[in-house]
Amino acid sequence: MTLNPWDPSISFRARRAAATFALLFLGGISLGAKAIQRPALHSASVLVQDQKTGEAILQKHSDEVVPVASLTKLMTAMVLLDSKVDMEERLTILEEDKDLLRHSHSRLPVGTVLTRSQALQLALMASENRAAHALARTYPGGVAAFVAEMNAKARAMGLATAHFEDPTGLSSGNVASAWDMARIVDQAHRHPQVRAFSTRVRTTVDFKHHPIEFHNSNMLLASSRWSIGLSKTGFIDESGQCLVMQAQLAQRPVLIVLLDATGRHSRFDDANRIREWMEGPAPERRERPARARRHRRPRLRVVSHRR
Repeated sequence: MTLNPWDPSISFRARRAAATFALLFLGGISLGAKAIQRPALHSASVLVQDQKTGEAILQKHSDEVVPVASLTKLMTAMVLLDSKVDMEERLTILEEDKDLLRHSHSRLPVGTVLTRSQALQLALMASENRAAHALARTYPGGVAAFVAEMNAKARAMGLATAHFEDPTGLSSGNVASAWDMARIVDQAHRHPQVRAFSTRVRTTVDFKHHPIEFHNSNMLLASSRWSIGLSKTGFIDESGQCLVMQAQLAQRPVLIVLLDATGRHSRFDDANRIREWMEGPAPERRERPARARRHRRPRLRVVSHRR
């Protein structure tokens, strides 16, 4: 019988046992006389999982429940899309959408008018907190009803550790384990809009006839070595630097969860270390040998005396 790691009836102990077996199996694989060495990662909590089989390819403290910051916005997106609200309805960013908890910076001015679809795109690709809050504020029943639906969805998905207190991730009470975050990434990846919005490199929003350009918060999307199907970053002081992705590595779809990394670029460095561990280092570019210069005879300049 094949163990389904997403079955909510399966205990964390059973999941961990299956994952440990897979990890020991992978640890025994050798190339010649040398065993494959696991990469040294700076993220405190890590899970790399085969999306098709649920096999844990790599894990580190994956059961620990930690703040997930703006990774929350993946659940925000799913609740919004599953509610079937009109995504082309226009909404306005208000003063109450400002971050009064951490007073974080936003490039989305109060008074901006945009569609729900545009707001969701900004929330996913640029992690715009005002956009995420406005989506919850304009939900039937308001923010409180929206957050309640987020937690109801988490229970329906069988997430044992995920809990949410706000739709943006600014609250340190938004928590989950790496296992549950992988489940959220897998479910979010089934939504075409989440895939498209979270991996868009840049977009522009008009504010009073002045365009404002927004960029994706995941720098790996600019790399030709990565094939990323879903992306989300997150950061607050309590969570550290976080990154989740669905990507193709070693010719198979994987879910990558990196939580509580130290240093601004550590999560991206960890992701690259995982890619190289699974695929090998990037092939070196061979420079073409310089062509030997042929010594040509200097041309005689013929001067015409005709005027």
